[in-house]
Amino acid sequence: MENLSLLDQLKTMTTVVADTGDFAAIEQYQPQDATTNPSLVLKAAQLPAYRPLVEAARAEAANSAGSSEEQMAICMDALAVAIGHRVLEVIPGRISTEVDARLSFDTDASVAKARQLIARYEQLGVGRERVLIKMATTWQGVRAAELLEREGINCNLTLLFNLSQAAAAADAGAFLISPFVGRILDWHKQQSGRDHYTPSEDPGVVSVTQIYRYFKQRNYATIVMGASFRNIGEITQLAGCDRLTISPALLQELATTIAPLKRQLSPQQLGSAIDYCPPTASEFAYQLNSDEMAHAKLGEGIRAFVADQEKLEQWLLALD
Repeated sequence: MENLSLLDQLKTMTTVVADTGDFAAIEQYQPQDATTNPSLVLKAAQLPAYRPLVEAARAEAANSAGSSEEQMAICMDALAVAIGHRVLEVIPGRISTEVDARLSFDTDASVAKARQLIARYEQLGVGRERVLIKMATTWQGVRAAELLEREGINCNLTLLFNLSQAAAAADAGAFLISPFVGRILDWHKQQSGRDHYTPSEDPGVVSVTQIYRYFKQRNYATIVMGASFRNIGEITQLAGCDRLTISPALLQELATTIAPLKRQLSPQQLGSAIDYCPPTASEFAYQLNSDEMAHAKLGEGIRAFVADQEKLEQWLLALD
């Protein structure tokens, strides 16, 4: 591995996913998959390269029957799928497209929205095997994923901060989970007053490592994809995780850093058994409520995604 970048070495042990909707960045770093969320769609929609997609989505909505709210929902779905479709032209794998975060506590509405998004992709000639439907890891989101997986619609459960969320998702048969690293670190730094954690003691890294080992010990098929990174130390400390979704800025740093990279996570090195059973609905609620960090960050994450969804809607309304 001498003279190879950290990114090139990482790709030999982990599937690298681009955490962006900017296809120029995706083309540059050549990841397997890509993920989007309302924050990333908002950024992508404002790029000049995406303006034709924005105008096409607005035109479809304007020509549809229904209330202004229904037309906006059509516009948002059309835009998210159009961006996902464009990204799929430059990656070999899958795109993650997120369900409206305002539906995070409504199982039936989340399932219905997921079906609508998949139908749009299929109308563009994209099979469901190339799409992951992203939803927050609420109890309702987990149940929606369980129903969708039975239909062959694979799901990515996001805004995931602890083992109870992860175990519930895997027990429901979710295709993939996105446990967050950086947001966990943010919370602990704020609460502790510490400015620095080494990669091995980083609370987000410790959480994802525990989840990875638990899944492999129990032979869950659910993919563990670490997300939300603040620095490349977090990424290298999770080398060997099934997948890692990484922002363009950190992909650039990995691509330009020449240093040896040691595999940290492996199915052959799982440590001592983790004694934990997937939670029932009441256990899930209690354990989430008891975990101050996870409870706070889940709610904060949903509110932030809703805010960016609403910002995008206002931006679309304000266009000429």
